[in-house]
Parts: sequence; C-alpha cells; structure tokens
Amino acid sequence: MNRYASAIAAALFLSAAGVCQASTGSFTLESVLSYPYPLNLTAGPDGHTIAYVLNERGVRNVFVATAPDYTPRMVTHYTDDDGQEITNLKISHDGKYVVYVRGGDHDSNWPPPFPPDPARSPSAPQMEVWSVPLTGSGKAVSLSSGDAPAISPDNKRVAFLAQDQSVMWAPLDGSAKPDKLFFDEGQDSDLQWSPDGTALAFVSTRNDHSFIGVYRDPNTPLTFLSPSTSQDIQPRWSPDGTHIAYLRLPGNGGPPVPDFAFTVTPWSVWVGDARSGSATRVWASANTLRASFPDDFDPSLRWTGANLLTFTSSADGWPHVYAVSPSGGAARLLTPGAFMVEDTALSPDGRTLYYSANTGSTAGDFDRRHIFSVDLSTARVQDVTRGASSEWAPAPTADAVAFVQATAQQPPLVSVVSSGGGVPKAIDRDRLPAAFPQADLVVPKSVTFRASDGHIAHGQLFEAPGGSAKKPAVIFVHGGPPRQMLATWHYMDYYTNGYAVNQYLANHGFVVLAVNYRLGIGYGYEYAHPAQWGPAGASEYRDVLGGNAYLRHLSSVDPKRVGIWGGSYGGYLTALGLARNSDRFCTGVDWHGVHDWSTTESLPNPPAGYETVDIGKERRLAWDSSPDASVAKWRSPVLLVQGDDDHNVRFHQTVDLARRLDKAHVPYEELVVPNEIHGFLRYATFVQVDTATVDFLNRHLSVGACK
Repeated sequence: MNRYASAIAAALFLSAAGVCQASTGSFTLESVLSYPYPLNLTAGPDGHTIAYVLNERGVRNVFVATAPDYTPRMVTHYTDDDGQEITNLKISHDGKYVVYVRGGDHDSNWPPPFPPDPARSPSAPQMEVWSVPLTGSGKAVSLSSGDAPAISPDNKRVAFLAQDQSVMWAPLDGSAKPDKLFFDEGQDSDLQWSPDGTALAFVSTRNDHSFIGVYRDPNTPLTFLSPSTSQDIQPRWSPDGTHIAYLRLPGNGGPPVPDFAFTVTPWSVWVGDARSGSATRVWASANTLRASFPDDFDPSLRWTGANLLTFTSSADGWPHVYAVSPSGGAARLLTPGAFMVEDTALSPDGRTLYYSANTGSTAGDFDRRHIFSVDLSTARVQDVTRGASSEWAPAPTADAVAFVQATAQQPPLVSVVSSGGGVPKAIDRDRLPAAFPQADLVVPKSVTFRASDGHIAHGQLFEAPGGSAKKPAVIFVHGGPPRQMLATWHYMDYYTNGYAVNQYLANHGFVVLAVNYRLGIGYGYEYAHPAQWGPAGASEYRDVLGGNAYLRHLSSVDPKRVGIWGGSYGGYLTALGLARNSDRFCTGVDWHGVHDWSTTESLPNPPAGYETVDIGKERRLAWDSSPDASVAKWRSPVLLVQGDDDHNVRFHQTVDLARRLDKAHVPYEELVVPNEIHGFLRYATFVQVDTATVDFLNRHLSVGACK
C-alpha cells in the first residue's frame, strides 16, 4: 500500500462507510451473501436418484433425493469453511452409493503442483476420491488421493486418475487399497466404462496428439482407435458396447498463426470398432469460423438411445445441438432459433435430450435461461420451464426433471418438475436463511446502449427507487470473457457473488450497470468473436465506455461519480478504464486482472520452427492494449485484489502493476489473500473482499470525493 492509501484508509473507513447507504440501505452485505448455492447437480443411471453439492456459507456437503417425493437429505457432514471444493459427483448404477472428489482447483488454467490450501492449514490438504453409501452406516470413506472417478456398471469398482494422470481403481465400498489398473505411455483422462463393464475407454494424451484407448484385462494389450497425428477426445460407447464414437481435431503443429486471430479449426466425429480399433469418419465440420471446433463451450458428444450421435456446434451462428447417424450422413439441426444452447443431458432411456437455452416466451428471455426437451426421434421441442426466472443444469430421472432455478430475487435452488409437466417444486427452500433479504432485492432491467463505433451492447441496470436525486453509479464487468450476466441470479457461483454485491450497492444508493460487452456469449457468434478483441486492440472496451456514457446520461446519476469494478477479464477492463479514462471513471476495484498482455505469462512463447509470424508487432499491439501502457494517464484511486495461489492469472500481474502505480504516484490500496485461488474457495474470503470492495466504492464515490 502506498503512502496515499495508508494515510486515508484509517481516517475514512469508519466515517465514510455510511456515505451512500443512509437513504436507502435496508440490509447488510453479509445477509445478501448468506444464500446457499447448489453445484454439480446430477441424476443417477438408476433413474430415481439425484445428487448435488450445497455450499452453505463455505461449508460444502453432498445431498441426495430420490423419487417420488425428492426430499433431500445430507449424506456428508463437513462443518468447516475450509475451501475444499466437492466436485465430480457420480451415482452408482443401483443408486446405493455416491462417489465424489474433495479438494483441488477444477477451474484453473494450469494445474497447481499441489491442492490449494486457502484455509492455511499446517497440514497439506489432499485431493481425494470419496465414496458414501446411501444406506446402512452412511459413513463416507476415502478411496484414495485422485480425481475424475468413474463407477463400473456392476457397482463394485471405481476407476479414477492418480496425480500423474495414470489410471487407478478401488472397490466402491473402500474395502481394499487401490491398485494401478494398467500402464499407458500417455497422460490419461475421460474414463468411460463400457455398458457391460468389461472394458474401459479413455483419452491418452501425448503432448501434440492424443489417442482413444480401450483397456479390457491384464492379459489383453491396449487397443487404440485409428491412431494418427490428430487429437482424439470424448470417447462415447454405443449402447450395445461394440463401438465408440469420438471427436477428432488436428494435432498441434503446422505453420504458426497469429496469437490473436480467430482461425478455422476443423473437427470431425469418428466411430470405431472397440475390439479391432478400426474407425471411420461419420461427420466433418465445414471449413468456416462458425463451424470450427468451439472455443467457448463443450461440444458434448453423446451416443443416444435413439441410435443417434448428438453434439453442439455454432455452424449456424448459434451454439445448437445437431444429430448424425453413427453410419454417417448429414447432421440434422435439433434446436433451431436465434439463441444459444448450454447444458445438455439425456433422459435415462437416452431418447430425449434436455437442454438449457436463453430463449422462451417471456420478454427478455435472452438474458435468462430455461429448460427445454427435444425428442430425438421426432425432433419435437417442448419447453419444460418458462417465465421471469432462470433454470439450468437439467438432471432428468425416469419420472421428473431436476434443475436449478432462480429469479431476480430468489437465489438458486434445486427444483423438480414432473416429466409430464406442472409447476416446479424447490426442494431445498428450507436451507435459505431467514435473514436473507429476498423481498428487498431489485429486479434488474435489461438494457442496450451504443458504443462509440456504433456497436450495440447489452446489460442489466440495477436501481432501487428513492434515494438522492443524483446517485453514484458503478459499472460491473464480468470475467471469462465467454460469460453473460443475467437478469436473474447467475448459474456460476463466482457471478452469484457479483450479483449479490450489485444488489447490495443498488440497495445502498448506487445505480449499477452490468455490461455484457462484445466477446461475451448469449448474442450470437459474431458478438462473441469480434475483431480487434483483447490483446489485439481491446475493441470490447468501447462497449464499457458506451456503458459509462449511458450511465452518465441517466437523470438519476451524478455524472462525476461513476466507478467500475470486476474480476479476471473484468479486472483487466477495470484497470483499462482507469488507465485510459480516469476522466470518466472516478475510481475502481480490480480483482485479479491481466495488466500486461505482452508478457509470456499472458501469451504463448514464440514458435520454435523456422517460420515465424511478426512476434514483435504482436507484442507491441498486446502492450498497447494493456492497462500498463497507459499508467502515465492513470489518476483515479484503485483497490487491487488477488489471491496469491491464482492459477488463472499470474499473481505477478498485480505485483508488477503495483510497482508501476507506485512510480506514477497513483493512489491505490491492495488486498492480498495468501493461499487463495482465482475463484476464491472460502466464503470468508468473499465476505472479506466484498466488504473491502463496497467500502472502497463508498469512500471514493461519496459526495465531493471525485474531482
């Protein structure tokens, strides 16, 4: 912290904390952050059981619910906000066990050398595979350190990945120690049991190429399907267990391409004989950018009970589900329309595909999510949910569909609706704290505004009635950047936190605009793939400036008191706004942002071959698109926030910026959280950094603070 920050922090903290909230504030920050958050909702192959993780103020536990009443019950009993995430939920085929992974960082850009320890425990935490019986003792047991479990169809064994990506297995009940299942030269992933449990398919990654492998028993050599120089991924068994479908992409190599350009990446669907290893291509993408292998969503290859292969592609300009015969032919579009498909899930019989999409019959549904189903034989589409709410993560059972549902005021809750239709029932509503201020939350308004280059950007406006005639305002910029902020609570826990903070600010006298800038999702391929994006020119920043102009022209906003905050890519845009336009942004809060695109921490190393692109020109453009390049113009005070175990944005990005701000005499404060990761694993961390964020904005957007 520099001298300016040190001098003002103590003096202003108590006196200014109430500057903006006195007129309209009706709830505390901690109360609006108290919501429980459901994660990893999944349905079991038995057709009657669902399971999910509920994060209650940092305490994560596994819940299960079974047909017909789907009353949830907690089957693990963790009690601490220790930052150990629970992921990879799997339900056994007989519905008697749940397997899960506890620990690790499953959203990192590069793997940490050891599991994160955000609670700073003197004992190093482990990433472990656990099994919990749903009958009898109900006591969870650790099977081993590892990740990515796959339960065998006979409900006896669990295959999983060791830390070195080799394949292990252990009894489902934990009655014996794990063993190495087989040796493979590659790093293995995506374990898939055959329907009869006699074989295990997997991806064998070998740096610049990968194979689809099949293991059968200790005496049978591994089978690799049509090995090539390509990258083969996502093995999916046919229902009869004789064939495997998979995706093929080009292997790494060839002439270098510019770091920042969107380039055509062809991909194809292959089907191979699981015993002989011979395979044929059954579908190939068109040679266009839109039809390229998706860079912002999972293509989600599936082999369905209708004997069709389904996958998601943006070939028509929107992420949609297509179907193709395993014997080949043209792909058939199953979900036509001007909207994007996200989560997909198959019914237990494999004949109906459920999906979430930002469309529906209610005005403004492009800023929400709803659940739909499509009959794979007839291509008939039905809406499962509708209205001024959002639903995601469909988990179909034999008689119902579970999903997570939220409105602008109700935080996400697990809900169930009969497969025959009806009104969804929120099954975990009793976990919502009594102090949660649901009735006091505002309903954001979907708005559009124009950037300086004429681009139409989208956003949501948060404003509570009443208060002062001229309010301070804040722009919120999301990270990703393939994200879309919604007119409801969000389907990612990181952004539910941002939504809660924006609701708090609105309740305490601010006007908040969440900007869905170009480069984000939800509005079509071209919106998500703009020219001169990020390190190639930061064209999306023009949308942020357009949002600033929109706010400054609102009659309820004091145009001199506009701030900005955001995390990750939103931290980058926050820092860019303060560096380039301190005349328009009075202050800001930058969570773990990128500040210099030109470093090798942000961009790949130069290609090793003889041919090169103009690396010097690219680095110069990347530098000019970075906040660091404009520090000489930076005047507005900023709060820098980051955990130093961040594996998405190098912590040095914040260290380096702080030194540059020191040299330029720019006022700043910093909040560094030792051992925390990019997404903040602990509830206590979110409370700490959110409190610092709203306090900083309060102090620096108070009357007379902006000059």
